[in-house]
Amino acid sequence: MQQYVGLDVSLEETSICVMDRDGRILQRGVTASEPELIAAYVRRHAPEVTRIVLETGQLSIWLTRALVAQGLPAVCIDARLAHKALSGRRNKSDRHDAEGLAHLARTGWFTKVEIKSKDSDERRTLLGARDRMIRIRKDLEGQIRGVLKIFGIKLGKITPGKDRGGFRRRVQEVIVDEPAIQPALKALLAVHVTTCKEESRLDALVRRKAKNDKVVRLLTTAPGVGAIVASAFVAIIDDPSRFRRSRQAGVYVGLTPRSFQSGEVSYSGKISKWGDAMLRAYLYEAAVTILTRTKSFSPLKSWGLRLAQQKGFTKAAVAVARKLATILLAMWRDNTKFQWTKEASMAV
Repeated sequence: MQQYVGLDVSLEETSICVMDRDGRILQRGVTASEPELIAAYVRRHAPEVTRIVLETGQLSIWLTRALVAQGLPAVCIDARLAHKALSGRRNKSDRHDAEGLAHLARTGWFTKVEIKSKDSDERRTLLGARDRMIRIRKDLEGQIRGVLKIFGIKLGKITPGKDRGGFRRRVQEVIVDEPAIQPALKALLAVHVTTCKEESRLDALVRRKAKNDKVVRLLTTAPGVGAIVASAFVAIIDDPSRFRRSRQAGVYVGLTPRSFQSGEVSYSGKISKWGDAMLRAYLYEAAVTILTRTKSFSPLKSWGLRLAQQKGFTKAAVAVARKLATILLAMWRDNTKFQWTKEASMAV
Protein backbone atom coordinates (compact mmCIF):
# COMPACT_ATOMS: atom_id res chain seq x y z
CA MET A 1 0.00 0.00 0.00
CA GLN A 2 1.39 3.37 -1.04
CA GLN A 3 1.74 5.85 1.80
CA TYR A 4 2.46 9.58 1.76
CA VAL A 5 3.74 11.77 4.57
CA GLY A 6 3.44 15.51 5.15
CA LEU A 7 5.80 17.25 7.60
CA ASP A 8 4.96 20.71 8.97
CA VAL A 9 8.29 21.69 10.51
CA SER A 10 8.79 24.32 13.19
CA LEU A 11 11.90 25.05 15.21
CA GLU A 12 11.01 22.75 18.11
CA GLU A 13 8.30 20.36 16.88
CA THR A 14 7.15 18.76 13.63
CA SER A 15 3.55 17.80 12.91
CA ILE A 16 3.27 14.60 10.87
CA CYS A 17 0.38 13.30 8.78
CA VAL A 18 0.40 9.87 7.09
CA MET A 19 -2.05 9.33 4.21
CA ASP A 20 -2.82 6.58 1.72
CA ARG A 21 -3.16 6.96 -2.06
CA ASP A 22 -6.92 7.65 -1.78
CA GLY A 23 -6.48 10.53 0.68
CA ARG A 24 -7.50 8.65 3.83
CA ILE A 25 -5.58 9.74 6.91
CA LEU A 26 -3.81 6.76 8.50
CA GLN A 27 -1.93 8.47 11.32
CA ARG A 28 -1.28 11.89 12.85
CA GLY A 29 1.43 12.80 15.32
CA VAL A 30 3.90 15.32 16.65
CA THR A 31 7.59 14.76 17.33
CA ALA A 32 10.66 16.87 18.01
CA SER A 33 12.27 18.39 14.93
CA GLU A 34 15.12 15.89 14.88
CA PRO A 35 15.76 13.71 11.80
CA GLU A 36 16.27 10.53 13.83
CA LEU A 37 12.92 10.90 15.64
CA ILE A 38 11.06 11.83 12.45
CA ALA A 39 12.60 8.88 10.60
CA ALA A 40 11.64 6.51 13.42
CA TYR A 41 8.04 7.77 13.37
CA VAL A 42 7.77 7.35 9.59
CA ARG A 43 9.21 3.83 9.64
CA ARG A 44 6.81 2.84 12.40
CA HIS A 45 3.61 4.30 10.92
CA ALA A 46 4.41 4.43 7.18
CA PRO A 47 6.65 1.45 6.39
CA GLU A 48 5.74 1.61 2.69
CA VAL A 49 6.17 5.36 2.31
CA THR A 50 6.34 6.59 -1.28
CA ARG A 51 7.05 10.27 -0.69
CA ILE A 52 7.71 12.61 2.25
CA VAL A 53 7.09 16.32 1.69
CA LEU A 54 8.23 19.31 3.75
CA GLU A 55 8.29 23.01 2.92
CA THR A 56 11.31 25.26 2.56
CA GLY A 57 12.22 26.82 5.90
CA GLN A 58 14.95 27.26 8.48
CA LEU A 59 15.53 23.54 9.06
CA SER A 60 14.43 22.17 5.70
CA ILE A 61 17.90 21.77 4.13
CA TRP A 62 19.29 19.98 7.16
CA LEU A 63 16.25 17.74 7.65
CA THR A 64 15.94 16.82 3.97
CA ARG A 65 19.60 15.84 3.74
CA ALA A 66 19.39 13.81 6.93
CA LEU A 67 16.20 11.97 5.92
CA VAL A 68 17.55 11.17 2.46
CA ALA A 69 20.78 9.91 4.05
CA GLN A 70 18.64 7.47 6.07
CA GLY A 71 17.09 6.12 2.87
CA LEU A 72 13.75 7.94 3.08
CA PRO A 73 12.17 9.58 -0.03
CA ALA A 74 12.12 13.12 1.38
CA VAL A 75 11.33 16.03 -0.96
CA CYS A 76 11.60 19.73 -0.12
CA ILE A 77 8.99 21.88 -1.90
CA ASP A 78 8.62 25.61 -2.55
CA ALA A 79 6.77 27.15 0.42
CA ARG A 80 5.46 30.07 -1.63
CA LEU A 81 3.61 27.78 -4.01
CA ALA A 82 2.55 25.37 -1.27
CA HIS A 83 1.03 28.30 0.62
CA LYS A 84 -1.45 28.88 -2.19
CA ALA A 85 -2.73 25.33 -1.78
CA LEU A 86 -2.74 25.38 2.03
CA SER A 87 -4.37 28.82 2.38
CA GLY A 88 -7.70 27.48 1.11
CA ARG A 89 -8.40 25.88 4.50
CA ARG A 90 -10.73 27.71 6.85
CA ASN A 91 -8.58 27.15 9.94
CA LYS A 92 -4.78 27.47 10.02
CA SER A 93 -2.85 25.07 12.26
CA ASP A 94 0.24 22.89 12.11
CA ARG A 95 -2.01 19.81 12.12
CA HIS A 96 -3.94 21.03 9.08
CA ASP A 97 -0.77 22.13 7.28
CA ALA A 98 0.74 18.67 7.71
CA GLU A 99 -2.43 17.17 6.23
CA GLY A 100 -2.33 19.58 3.31
CA LEU A 101 1.32 18.71 2.65
CA ALA A 102 0.43 15.02 2.69
CA HIS A 103 -2.21 15.72 0.02
CA LEU A 104 0.45 17.51 -2.06
CA ALA A 105 2.77 14.54 -1.63
CA ARG A 106 -0.04 12.23 -2.81
CA THR A 107 -1.06 14.30 -5.86
CA GLY A 108 2.41 15.48 -6.88
CA TRP A 109 1.09 19.03 -7.22
CA PHE A 110 4.18 20.86 -5.99
CA THR A 111 7.43 22.42 -7.16
CA LYS A 112 10.47 20.54 -5.93
CA VAL A 113 13.35 22.55 -4.50
CA GLU A 114 16.79 21.15 -5.20
CA ILE A 115 18.85 20.71 -2.07
CA LYS A 116 22.32 21.91 -2.91
CA SER A 117 25.54 20.23 -1.86
CA LYS A 118 27.33 21.00 1.37
CA ASP A 119 30.15 22.59 -0.63
CA SER A 120 27.63 24.96 -2.21
CA ASP A 121 26.29 25.98 1.20
CA GLU A 122 29.82 26.62 2.45
CA ARG A 123 30.52 28.85 -0.56
CA ARG A 124 27.25 30.74 -0.11
CA THR A 125 27.93 31.23 3.60
CA LEU A 126 31.31 32.77 2.86
CA LEU A 127 29.98 34.98 0.07
CA GLY A 128 26.97 35.98 2.14
CA ALA A 129 29.16 37.01 5.07
CA ARG A 130 31.35 39.10 2.75
CA ASP A 131 28.28 40.74 1.23
CA ARG A 132 26.89 41.50 4.70
CA MET A 133 30.16 43.16 5.75
CA ILE A 134 29.99 45.40 2.68
CA ARG A 135 26.39 46.36 3.49
CA ILE A 136 27.25 47.14 7.11
CA ARG A 137 30.20 49.26 6.03
CA LYS A 138 28.06 51.23 3.57
CA ASP A 139 25.34 51.70 6.19
CA LEU A 140 27.89 53.07 8.65
CA GLU A 141 29.34 55.46 6.10
CA GLY A 142 25.86 56.64 5.14
CA GLN A 143 24.89 57.23 8.76
CA ILE A 144 28.09 59.16 9.45
CA ARG A 145 27.55 61.36 6.40
CA GLY A 146 23.94 61.97 7.45
CA VAL A 147 24.93 63.02 10.98
CA LEU A 148 27.56 65.43 9.68
CA LYS A 149 25.09 67.06 7.27
CA ILE A 150 22.88 68.00 10.22
CA PHE A 151 25.77 70.19 11.41
CA GLY A 152 26.45 71.56 7.95
CA ILE A 153 29.51 69.42 7.28
CA LYS A 154 29.73 67.95 3.77
CA LEU A 155 32.39 65.28 3.26
CA GLY A 156 32.16 65.26 -0.53
CA LYS A 157 34.08 62.74 -2.60
CA ILE A 158 36.85 60.91 -0.77
CA THR A 159 39.57 58.58 -1.99
CA PRO A 160 38.91 55.80 0.51
CA GLY A 161 42.00 53.65 0.01
CA LYS A 162 42.12 49.87 0.16
CA ASP A 163 41.20 49.73 3.88
CA ARG A 164 38.77 52.71 3.66
CA GLY A 165 41.21 54.59 5.90
CA GLY A 166 40.83 57.79 3.87
CA PHE A 167 37.17 58.02 4.85
CA ARG A 168 37.92 57.67 8.56
CA ARG A 169 40.76 60.20 8.48
CA ARG A 170 38.53 62.73 6.75
CA VAL A 171 35.79 62.28 9.33
CA GLN A 172 38.25 62.69 12.21
CA GLU A 173 39.49 65.93 10.64
CA VAL A 174 36.07 67.55 10.32
CA ILE A 175 34.83 66.69 13.83
CA VAL A 176 37.74 68.33 15.65
CA ASP A 177 35.63 71.45 16.25
CA GLU A 178 32.47 69.50 17.12
CA PRO A 179 33.09 67.93 20.57
CA ALA A 180 29.38 67.19 21.14
CA ILE A 181 29.21 64.62 18.34
CA GLN A 182 32.70 63.17 18.72
CA PRO A 183 31.71 60.28 21.10
CA ALA A 184 28.98 59.01 18.76
CA LEU A 185 31.05 59.27 15.59
CA LYS A 186 34.15 57.75 17.16
CA ALA A 187 32.05 54.76 18.20
CA LEU A 188 30.77 54.39 14.63
CA LEU A 189 34.31 54.72 13.27
CA ALA A 190 35.55 52.00 15.65
CA VAL A 191 32.93 49.62 14.26
CA HIS A 192 33.88 50.79 10.76
CA VAL A 193 37.50 49.75 11.35
CA THR A 194 36.50 46.23 12.42
CA THR A 195 34.01 45.87 9.58
CA CYS A 196 36.56 46.88 6.95
CA LYS A 197 39.12 44.49 8.40
CA GLU A 198 36.70 41.55 8.31
CA GLU A 199 35.50 42.52 4.83
CA SER A 200 39.08 42.42 3.54
CA ARG A 201 39.75 39.09 5.25
CA LEU A 202 36.66 37.44 3.77
CA ASP A 203 37.35 38.93 0.34
CA ALA A 204 40.88 37.53 0.37
CA LEU A 205 39.58 34.12 1.45
CA VAL A 206 37.01 34.02 -1.38
CA ARG A 207 39.65 34.97 -3.95
CA ARG A 208 42.11 32.42 -2.61
CA LYS A 209 39.52 29.65 -2.88
CA ALA A 210 38.60 30.84 -6.38
CA LYS A 211 42.22 30.62 -7.47
CA ASN A 212 42.27 26.91 -6.58
CA ASP A 213 38.94 26.09 -8.28
CA LYS A 214 39.22 25.13 -11.94
CA VAL A 215 35.51 25.80 -12.67
CA VAL A 216 35.73 29.31 -11.21
CA ARG A 217 38.90 29.99 -13.20
CA LEU A 218 37.15 28.78 -16.35
CA LEU A 219 34.19 31.15 -15.82
CA THR A 220 36.46 34.14 -15.25
CA THR A 221 37.48 33.98 -18.92
CA ALA A 222 34.08 35.57 -19.72
CA PRO A 223 33.99 39.38 -19.95
CA GLY A 224 33.00 41.24 -16.80
CA VAL A 225 33.30 38.10 -14.66
CA GLY A 226 35.82 38.06 -11.85
CA ALA A 227 36.49 35.73 -8.96
CA ILE A 228 33.52 36.97 -6.89
CA VAL A 229 30.92 36.69 -9.67
CA ALA A 230 32.21 33.29 -10.79
CA SER A 231 32.30 31.96 -7.20
CA ALA A 232 28.72 33.12 -6.60
CA PHE A 233 27.55 31.52 -9.85
CA VAL A 234 29.15 28.17 -8.97
CA ALA A 235 27.73 28.31 -5.44
CA ILE A 236 24.14 29.05 -6.52
CA ILE A 237 23.98 26.78 -9.59
CA ASP A 238 25.88 23.98 -7.82
CA ASP A 239 25.08 21.27 -10.40
CA PRO A 240 24.80 22.37 -14.07
CA SER A 241 23.38 19.01 -15.15
CA ARG A 242 20.00 19.74 -13.51
CA PHE A 243 19.26 22.32 -16.22
CA ARG A 244 18.03 20.93 -19.53
CA ARG A 245 18.92 24.12 -21.40
CA SER A 246 21.53 26.75 -20.66
CA ARG A 247 18.99 29.56 -21.05
CA GLN A 248 17.17 28.26 -17.97
CA ALA A 249 19.91 29.88 -15.87
CA GLY A 250 18.36 33.31 -16.46
CA VAL A 251 14.98 32.03 -15.33
CA TYR A 252 16.48 30.40 -12.24
CA VAL A 253 18.19 33.62 -11.16
CA GLY A 254 15.04 35.70 -11.73
CA LEU A 255 16.20 37.78 -14.70
CA THR A 256 13.29 36.95 -17.03
CA PRO A 257 10.07 39.04 -17.25
CA ARG A 258 6.92 37.96 -15.48
CA SER A 259 4.09 37.09 -17.83
CA PHE A 260 0.31 37.23 -17.43
CA GLN A 261 -2.22 35.73 -19.84
CA SER A 262 -5.95 35.30 -19.40
CA GLY A 263 -8.39 35.33 -22.29
CA GLU A 264 -7.55 38.20 -24.60
CA VAL A 265 -5.25 39.80 -21.99
CA SER A 266 -1.57 39.00 -22.33
CA TYR A 267 1.39 41.07 -21.23
CA SER A 268 4.90 40.87 -19.78
CA GLY A 269 5.92 42.74 -16.66
CA LYS A 270 9.16 43.40 -14.82
CA ILE A 271 11.66 40.65 -14.09
CA SER A 272 10.48 38.00 -11.64
CA LYS A 273 13.34 38.49 -9.13
CA TRP A 274 13.03 34.84 -8.09
CA GLY A 275 16.18 33.04 -7.10
CA ASP A 276 19.24 34.36 -5.33
CA ALA A 277 19.29 38.16 -5.05
CA MET A 278 23.05 38.34 -4.48
CA LEU A 279 23.91 36.46 -7.69
CA ARG A 280 21.35 38.51 -9.61
CA ALA A 281 23.03 41.72 -8.40
CA TYR A 282 26.50 40.39 -9.27
CA LEU A 283 25.41 39.45 -12.80
CA TYR A 284 23.90 42.91 -13.29
CA GLU A 285 27.15 44.53 -12.13
CA ALA A 286 29.07 42.31 -14.53
CA ALA A 287 26.73 43.35 -17.35
CA VAL A 288 27.29 47.04 -16.56
CA THR A 289 31.04 46.40 -16.63
CA ILE A 290 30.74 44.76 -20.05
CA LEU A 291 28.78 47.70 -21.46
CA THR A 292 30.83 50.51 -19.93
CA ARG A 293 34.34 49.34 -19.05
CA THR A 294 35.33 46.25 -21.05
CA LYS A 295 37.37 47.44 -24.02
CA SER A 296 37.72 44.11 -25.85
CA PHE A 297 35.11 43.43 -28.50
CA SER A 298 32.62 40.59 -28.14
CA PRO A 299 29.22 39.83 -29.73
CA LEU A 300 27.70 40.09 -26.23
CA LYS A 301 28.87 43.67 -25.79
CA SER A 302 27.88 44.63 -29.34
CA TRP A 303 24.39 43.20 -28.83
CA GLY A 304 24.04 44.95 -25.49
CA LEU A 305 25.06 48.35 -26.87
CA ARG A 306 22.57 48.07 -29.73
CA LEU A 307 19.86 47.13 -27.27
CA ALA A 308 20.77 50.10 -25.04
CA GLN A 309 20.12 52.46 -27.95
CA GLN A 310 16.68 50.93 -28.52
CA LYS A 311 15.44 50.16 -24.99
CA GLY A 312 17.62 52.20 -22.66
CA PHE A 313 20.67 51.31 -20.62
CA THR A 314 18.94 49.67 -17.63
CA LYS A 315 16.88 47.24 -19.70
CA ALA A 316 19.92 46.46 -21.83
CA ALA A 317 22.02 45.72 -18.74
CA VAL A 318 19.36 43.32 -17.42
CA ALA A 319 19.22 41.57 -20.80
CA VAL A 320 23.01 41.27 -20.92
CA ALA A 321 23.01 39.86 -17.37
CA ARG A 322 20.45 37.25 -18.41
CA LYS A 323 22.44 36.29 -21.51
CA LEU A 324 25.65 36.22 -19.45
CA ALA A 325 24.06 33.68 -17.08
CA THR A 326 23.20 31.53 -20.10
CA ILE A 327 26.76 31.78 -21.42
CA LEU A 328 28.33 30.92 -18.07
CA LEU A 329 26.17 27.83 -17.67
CA ALA A 330 27.02 26.70 -21.23
CA MET A 331 30.73 27.22 -20.57
CA TRP A 332 30.50 25.16 -17.39
CA ARG A 333 28.53 22.33 -18.99
CA ASP A 334 30.80 22.13 -22.06
CA ASN A 335 34.02 22.89 -20.13
CA THR A 336 35.01 25.55 -22.68
CA LYS A 337 36.47 29.01 -22.26
CA PHE A 338 34.68 32.12 -23.48
CA GLN A 339 35.07 32.43 -27.24
CA TRP A 340 36.35 35.87 -28.16
CA THR A 341 36.16 37.07 -31.74
CA LYS A 342 39.13 37.94 -33.96
CA GLU A 343 38.62 41.62 -33.16
CA ALA A 344 39.00 40.85 -29.46
CA SER A 345 42.10 38.70 -29.89
CA MET A 346 43.72 41.43 -31.99
CA ALA A 347 42.86 44.05 -29.37
CA VAL A 348 44.37 41.94 -26.63
